Amino acid sequence: MNEELIAPCGMNCALCAAYQFRLHDLNQQGFHRKYCPGCIPRGENCLHMGDVCEKLAQGTLRFCYECEAYPCKRLKALDKRYRTKYHMSMIANLNLIRDQGMEAFLAQEAQKWRCPTCRGNLCCHNGLCMHCQTDDLRRNPKYRWNED
Repeated sequence: MNEELIAPCGMNCALCAAYQFRLHDLNQQGFHRKYCPGCIPRGENCLHMGDVCEKLAQGTLRFCYECEAYPCKRLKALDKRYRTKYHMSMIANLNLIRDQGMEAFLAQEAQKWRCPTCRGNLCCHNGLCMHCQTDDLRRNPKYRWNED
């Protein structure tokens, strides 16, 4: 896990499908998905919040928890969607970073999202390891967390 891959909204870009597809160059294996190097590395500040938050769009905050409006309505909605569909919480991520520091957060993420087979990172969007479970994704392109 890498601090540069933690977006201001609390998203861990290392767990994102678009990042992992790029990391493993899965389009060369017949997939057709958008690639992304992460919010911070591509200079976008935050994919999820930068378009509606002036502070993030301008890069005046590193993390949403630094804002006096934290957690804002938009972040709460994003958090609810990610908790419901993807088994992760942006707000919990941000609170852990704020309260315990980046090192503790990255250590927890590395353990929580580690593939039990190859020890790579699982994808938060589908629960699969893009290194060793691509056959599951190939059989079901809409695969998400053992759901049909």
